Amino acid sequence: MKTFVMGDIHGAYAKLLQCLQRSGFDHSTDRLIQLGDVADRGDRVAECVDELLGIKNLIAIRGNHDDWFNHFLLTGVHPVRWEQGGDATARSYLRRIGKGKRAALRPADVPESHRRFFAGQRLYFIDESNNCFVHAGFDRHRPFGGQPPEIYFWDRELWTDALGHQFEKVAAFRQIFIGHTPTANWGVYKPMHAANIYNLDTGAGREGYLSIMDVATKKFWQSDATLLFPGELV
Repeated sequence: MKTFVMGDIHGAYAKLLQCLQRSGFDHSTDRLIQLGDVADRGDRVAECVDELLGIKNLIAIRGNHDDWFNHFLLTGVHPVRWEQGGDATARSYLRRIGKGKRAALRPADVPESHRRFFAGQRLYFIDESNNCFVHAGFDRHRPFGGQPPEIYFWDRELWTDALGHQFEKVAAFRQIFIGHTPTANWGVYKPMHAANIYNLDTGAGREGYLSIMDVATKKFWQSDATLLFPGELV
Protein backbone atom coordinates (compact mmCIF):
# COMPACT_ATOMS: atom_id res chain seq x y z
CA MET A 1 0.00 0.00 0.00
CA LYS A 2 1.28 3.45 -0.95
CA THR A 3 0.24 6.57 0.91
CA PHE A 4 -0.57 9.74 -1.02
CA VAL A 5 -1.48 13.20 0.21
CA MET A 6 -3.62 15.61 -1.81
CA GLY A 7 -4.16 19.36 -1.45
CA ASP A 8 -7.28 21.52 -1.56
CA ILE A 9 -9.72 20.30 -4.25
CA HIS A 10 -12.36 23.07 -4.23
CA GLY A 11 -14.88 21.29 -6.41
CA ALA A 12 -12.40 20.73 -9.27
CA TYR A 13 -13.64 17.29 -10.32
CA ALA A 14 -11.67 17.05 -13.58
CA LYS A 15 -8.47 17.98 -11.72
CA LEU A 16 -9.20 15.34 -9.09
CA LEU A 17 -9.55 12.64 -11.73
CA GLN A 18 -6.36 13.77 -13.47
CA CYS A 19 -4.34 13.58 -10.25
CA LEU A 20 -5.61 10.12 -9.37
CA GLN A 21 -4.93 8.84 -12.88
CA ARG A 22 -1.50 10.45 -13.33
CA SER A 23 -0.23 9.21 -9.96
CA GLY A 24 -1.40 5.66 -10.64
CA PHE A 25 -3.49 5.74 -7.48
CA ASP A 26 -5.24 2.45 -6.69
CA HIS A 27 -8.66 3.05 -5.13
CA SER A 28 -8.73 -0.34 -3.45
CA THR A 29 -5.21 -0.68 -2.04
CA ASP A 30 -3.57 2.76 -1.72
CA ARG A 31 -4.25 5.28 1.03
CA LEU A 32 -5.22 8.88 0.28
CA ILE A 33 -4.97 11.61 2.90
CA GLN A 34 -6.93 14.56 1.54
CA LEU A 35 -6.08 17.84 3.27
CA GLY A 36 -9.52 19.43 3.16
CA ASP A 37 -11.43 22.13 1.30
CA VAL A 38 -13.26 19.73 -0.97
CA ALA A 39 -16.06 22.31 -1.04
CA ASP A 40 -16.56 25.72 -2.70
CA ARG A 41 -15.31 27.62 -5.77
CA GLY A 42 -15.71 24.78 -8.27
CA ASP A 43 -19.29 23.67 -8.95
CA ARG A 44 -18.70 19.90 -9.05
CA VAL A 45 -18.33 19.35 -5.33
CA ALA A 46 -20.89 16.54 -5.30
CA GLU A 47 -18.96 14.62 -7.95
CA CYS A 48 -15.73 15.12 -5.98
CA VAL A 49 -17.33 13.65 -2.87
CA ASP A 50 -18.65 10.70 -4.89
CA GLU A 51 -15.14 9.99 -6.13
CA LEU A 52 -13.57 10.26 -2.68
CA LEU A 53 -16.19 7.95 -1.20
CA GLY A 54 -15.06 5.32 -3.70
CA ILE A 55 -11.58 5.23 -2.15
CA LYS A 56 -11.31 2.40 0.36
CA ASN A 57 -8.48 3.85 2.45
CA LEU A 58 -9.45 7.51 2.62
CA ILE A 59 -8.45 9.89 5.41
CA ALA A 60 -10.45 13.10 4.95
CA ILE A 61 -9.29 16.23 6.78
CA ARG A 62 -11.62 19.17 7.45
CA GLY A 63 -10.94 22.51 5.78
CA ASN A 64 -12.50 25.85 6.62
CA HIS A 65 -14.71 25.74 3.51
CA ASP A 66 -15.84 22.23 4.44
CA ASP A 67 -16.62 23.44 7.95
CA TRP A 68 -18.90 26.16 6.56
CA PHE A 69 -20.79 23.64 4.44
CA ASN A 70 -21.03 21.17 7.32
CA HIS A 71 -22.47 23.96 9.48
CA PHE A 72 -25.17 24.45 6.83
CA LEU A 73 -25.86 20.70 6.74
CA LEU A 74 -26.31 20.65 10.53
CA THR A 75 -28.27 23.89 10.95
CA GLY A 76 -29.72 24.91 7.60
CA VAL A 77 -27.82 28.22 7.81
CA HIS A 78 -24.65 28.91 5.84
CA PRO A 79 -22.32 30.95 8.12
CA VAL A 80 -20.98 33.20 5.33
CA ARG A 81 -24.18 33.27 3.25
CA TRP A 82 -22.73 31.16 0.44
CA GLU A 83 -19.95 33.69 -0.22
CA GLN A 84 -16.26 32.92 -0.93
CA GLY A 85 -17.22 30.30 -3.49
CA GLY A 86 -19.98 28.69 -1.43
CA ASP A 87 -22.56 29.37 -4.12
CA ALA A 88 -20.71 26.89 -6.35
CA THR A 89 -21.21 24.15 -3.76
CA ALA A 90 -24.92 24.95 -3.66
CA ARG A 91 -25.11 24.82 -7.46
CA SER A 92 -23.42 21.43 -7.45
CA TYR A 93 -26.16 19.89 -5.32
CA LEU A 94 -29.04 21.89 -6.79
CA ARG A 95 -28.13 20.56 -10.23
CA ARG A 96 -28.73 17.04 -8.96
CA ILE A 97 -32.25 17.79 -7.83
CA GLY A 98 -33.25 20.11 -10.67
CA LYS A 99 -33.39 23.34 -8.68
CA GLY A 100 -31.76 26.53 -9.87
CA LYS A 101 -31.54 28.91 -6.92
CA ARG A 102 -29.06 28.48 -4.09
CA ALA A 103 -31.59 29.66 -1.50
CA ALA A 104 -33.65 26.59 -2.37
CA LEU A 105 -31.00 24.14 -1.17
CA ARG A 106 -31.92 22.30 2.01
CA PRO A 107 -29.68 19.98 4.04
CA ALA A 108 -32.05 17.13 3.20
CA ASP A 109 -31.29 17.66 -0.51
CA VAL A 110 -27.71 16.52 0.09
CA PRO A 111 -27.33 12.72 0.05
CA GLU A 112 -26.93 11.15 3.47
CA SER A 113 -23.57 9.64 2.48
CA HIS A 114 -22.30 13.13 1.65
CA ARG A 115 -23.61 14.56 4.92
CA ARG A 116 -21.76 11.80 6.75
CA PHE A 117 -18.63 12.58 4.74
CA PHE A 118 -18.53 16.22 5.82
CA ALA A 119 -19.54 15.41 9.40
CA GLY A 120 -16.80 12.79 9.66
CA GLN A 121 -13.82 14.79 8.39
CA ARG A 122 -10.95 14.85 10.89
CA LEU A 123 -9.27 17.92 12.33
CA TYR A 124 -5.91 16.24 11.71
CA PHE A 125 -4.30 12.86 11.22
CA ILE A 126 -1.00 11.51 12.57
CA ASP A 127 0.30 8.45 10.77
CA GLU A 128 2.39 5.51 11.95
CA SER A 129 5.61 7.40 11.07
CA ASN A 130 4.63 10.43 13.17
CA ASN A 131 3.80 12.55 10.14
CA CYS A 132 1.09 15.15 10.78
CA PHE A 133 -1.58 16.00 8.21
CA VAL A 134 -3.71 19.08 8.88
CA HIS A 135 -5.57 21.53 6.67
CA ALA A 136 -4.00 24.81 7.78
CA GLY A 137 -1.63 24.46 10.73
CA PHE A 138 -1.55 24.83 14.50
CA ASP A 139 0.03 26.85 17.28
CA ARG A 140 3.51 25.33 17.64
CA HIS A 141 3.94 27.05 21.04
CA ARG A 142 1.10 25.05 22.61
CA PRO A 143 0.51 21.31 23.07
CA PHE A 144 -0.72 19.97 19.76
CA GLY A 145 -3.81 18.13 20.92
CA GLY A 146 -6.77 20.03 22.27
CA GLN A 147 -6.24 23.35 20.51
CA PRO A 148 -9.46 25.14 19.49
CA PRO A 149 -10.79 23.30 16.41
CA GLU A 150 -10.74 26.37 14.20
CA ILE A 151 -6.96 26.70 14.58
CA TYR A 152 -6.41 23.47 12.65
CA PHE A 153 -8.30 24.72 9.61
CA TRP A 154 -7.54 28.48 9.79
CA ASP A 155 -3.96 28.95 11.03
CA ARG A 156 -1.43 30.49 8.63
CA GLU A 157 1.36 31.43 11.04
CA LEU A 158 2.90 27.96 11.11
CA TRP A 159 3.59 28.16 7.37
CA THR A 160 4.61 31.81 7.20
CA ASP A 161 6.94 31.37 10.19
CA ALA A 162 8.54 28.38 8.47
CA LEU A 163 9.07 30.41 5.31
CA GLY A 164 10.50 33.22 7.42
CA HIS A 165 13.06 30.86 8.98
CA GLN A 166 11.56 31.35 12.43
CA PHE A 167 12.36 27.70 13.21
CA GLU A 168 14.17 24.79 11.58
CA LYS A 169 11.77 22.03 12.55
CA VAL A 170 8.61 21.41 14.52
CA ALA A 171 10.11 18.78 16.76
CA ALA A 172 6.84 17.10 17.65
CA PHE A 173 6.51 15.60 14.16
CA ARG A 174 8.72 14.00 11.53
CA GLN A 175 6.98 15.87 8.71
CA ILE A 176 3.88 18.07 8.43
CA PHE A 177 1.63 18.31 5.38
CA ILE A 178 -0.74 21.26 4.99
CA GLY A 179 -2.95 23.07 2.50
CA HIS A 180 -5.05 26.21 3.01
CA THR A 181 -2.47 28.89 2.17
CA PRO A 182 -1.99 29.00 -1.63
CA THR A 183 1.55 28.66 -2.88
CA ALA A 184 0.55 31.16 -5.58
CA ASN A 185 0.96 33.85 -2.92
CA TRP A 186 4.69 33.36 -3.55
CA GLY A 187 4.36 32.96 -7.32
CA VAL A 188 4.72 29.18 -7.06
CA TYR A 189 2.31 26.62 -8.52
CA LYS A 190 3.84 23.41 -7.20
CA PRO A 191 4.18 22.02 -3.66
CA MET A 192 6.49 24.05 -1.43
CA HIS A 193 8.79 22.90 1.38
CA ALA A 194 10.01 24.87 4.39
CA ALA A 195 11.44 23.49 7.66
CA ASN A 196 9.76 20.07 7.91
CA ILE A 197 6.50 21.30 6.36
CA TYR A 198 5.09 20.61 2.88
CA ASN A 199 2.37 22.88 1.50
CA LEU A 200 0.16 21.26 -1.15
CA ASP A 201 -2.35 24.05 -1.81
CA THR A 202 -1.31 24.74 -5.40
CA GLY A 203 -4.44 26.59 -6.39
CA ALA A 204 -6.98 24.06 -7.65
CA GLY A 205 -9.80 26.48 -6.84
CA ARG A 206 -8.07 29.36 -8.57
CA GLU A 207 -5.83 29.58 -11.62
CA GLY A 208 -3.52 26.83 -10.46
CA TYR A 209 -3.32 23.09 -10.14
CA LEU A 210 -4.39 20.24 -7.90
CA SER A 211 -1.43 18.31 -6.53
CA ILE A 212 -1.01 14.79 -5.16
CA MET A 213 2.22 13.57 -3.55
CA ASP A 214 3.66 10.20 -2.58
CA VAL A 215 4.39 10.69 1.12
CA ALA A 216 7.37 8.34 1.13
CA THR A 217 9.20 9.57 -1.98
CA LYS A 218 7.88 13.17 -2.26
CA LYS A 219 7.26 12.62 -5.96
CA PHE A 220 4.22 14.61 -6.98
CA TRP A 221 1.80 14.83 -9.88
CA GLN A 222 -0.43 17.72 -10.90
CA SER A 223 -3.59 18.33 -12.84
CA ASP A 224 -3.91 20.70 -15.74
CA ALA A 225 -4.44 24.33 -14.79
CA THR A 226 -7.84 25.90 -15.43
CA LEU A 227 -9.53 29.03 -14.14
CA LEU A 228 -12.80 27.99 -12.52
CA PHE A 229 -14.23 31.44 -11.93
CA PRO A 230 -12.59 34.23 -13.94
CA GLY A 231 -11.83 37.19 -11.68
CA GLU A 232 -12.76 35.45 -8.43
CA LEU A 233 -9.58 34.87 -6.44
CA VAL A 234 -10.91 34.95 -2.88
